[in-house]
Amino acid sequence: MGSNHAGLTELPEGIFSILDTDLYKLTMQCAILKYLPEVHVTYAFTNRTSDMRLNRKAYLWIKEQVSKLGNITLSTEEFQYLKGTCTYFNDSYLRFLTTFRLQPSEQVKVLFRPLKDTGSPDDQGDIHFDIGGLWLHTILYEIPLLALTSEAYFRFCDKDWSHTGQEQKAYAKGIKLMENGCVFSEFGTRRRRDYHTHDLVMQGLTSAASTASEQGWKGKLSGTSNVHFAMKYGIPPIGTVAHEWFMGIASITNDYEHANETALRYWVGCFGEGVLGIALTDTFGTPTFLKAFQKSLPTVAQAEVDTADTQLPSTRLPAISATHAVVDTKSTIDQPPHLHVTNVDPPRSYAQTFTGVRQDSGNPLEFVKMMRDFYDSEGITDKKTIVFSDSLNIELCLEYKQAAEEAGFIATFGIGTFLTNDFTHSSTGTKSAPLNIVIKISSASGRPAIKISDNVGKNTGDLDTVNKVKETLGYVEKKWAAGDEKTRWGVEGQEATMADVQE
Repeated sequence: MGSNHAGLTELPEGIFSILDTDLYKLTMQCAILKYLPEVHVTYAFTNRTSDMRLNRKAYLWIKEQVSKLGNITLSTEEFQYLKGTCTYFNDSYLRFLTTFRLQPSEQVKVLFRPLKDTGSPDDQGDIHFDIGGLWLHTILYEIPLLALTSEAYFRFCDKDWSHTGQEQKAYAKGIKLMENGCVFSEFGTRRRRDYHTHDLVMQGLTSAASTASEQGWKGKLSGTSNVHFAMKYGIPPIGTVAHEWFMGIASITNDYEHANETALRYWVGCFGEGVLGIALTDTFGTPTFLKAFQKSLPTVAQAEVDTADTQLPSTRLPAISATHAVVDTKSTIDQPPHLHVTNVDPPRSYAQTFTGVRQDSGNPLEFVKMMRDFYDSEGITDKKTIVFSDSLNIELCLEYKQAAEEAGFIATFGIGTFLTNDFTHSSTGTKSAPLNIVIKISSASGRPAIKISDNVGKNTGDLDTVNKVKETLGYVEKKWAAGDEKTRWGVEGQEATMADVQE
């Protein structure tokens, strides 16, 4: 790898822990085990920075690392950590994880399509992943495959960079955020430059958190989405749910008008009221979500101590044929299994039950106003939280914090790529831009899975289905000028800003 990466080969390479992933992948897997263990899905990979291509050397390294994913198991120490820290995981899920193995030889194909095939290891081209299998099993591929792809690009394609100063840069960012009262979590696993960078960032952030505590600042590092690093650094693992849960439920039921409510109902059914209570609003546009959010819970839903067999045969939803164009799902969504049914007077809505919402697309300032208007119209006076998580930096955090607090919200932040992939080229000092890559669920039960967010640039999935769902929901397309997905964290080769240099 050259002198810029001296010692890197002695550090862990690729993915070596099942917990080196985002917490919400595990929480969703827990819910899938309970309710949907027989659903088959596929996933699609997209490189939004399409001009930043990988070469054959990177492809071969990724292929080798993917094959090694099948060797990863949950250690006894990791099991005890989850049992003691993540108390929302039921016993059946923890038992499931102790025997769980990824099977990449059967579930993942890594493909390389060179622009011009000369047979050279330096041939540039496009990477593709074909991912498919039971949702229960394949849900854990997204984060490792993205992290491996990013690492491969910066091992074999853009090598003009150094780890030097990454810990100090993360420390400076943490200090700036916390001295200004920001409460934030590290969310950068999927697009990190490599594991070592991630580790250096965590060292810098935890050091900054110690300084903030000593200084008595209101700002703090609330945790990390990465369960492995949460365990390693003794800070909380942070996360609730991803778009994937709503996308999958909509595809399985083929009922987009009720998909948000169904997904919320089963979520509360698995974990209980007030647990993992940050709602994600923008899978099919926030206005559509809010129609479901204002509805009352049909029961008092409390998580049971689940000691049933891991397979949970009594809780499976009926199998849905992939050939059915329309499915009557009424009997499957009235009441999730394993709920304590109690009359509620007065009934509580999802909006009352959930502690807050996460903003992940569109204009954050418009979102703040929309949520203020919504809570006011519902007569909800509890102080709710907004978690901002869309391509943040320090300046944006401070702007959104002020706007949210002025509107009566608690503001918190999930900051990812800005922390774990913020580099300049060693030779020129210009920007070494990160890859903007995503993996999204693309089908479930044989039907397309789609997302139509609050920013057209984040829409994903089969175009015909997207258009039909837009028509069904009365979806109004929105564009956000600051939401260009190709340049969210800077442009390759642009002049470094003072913030880049100083932080």
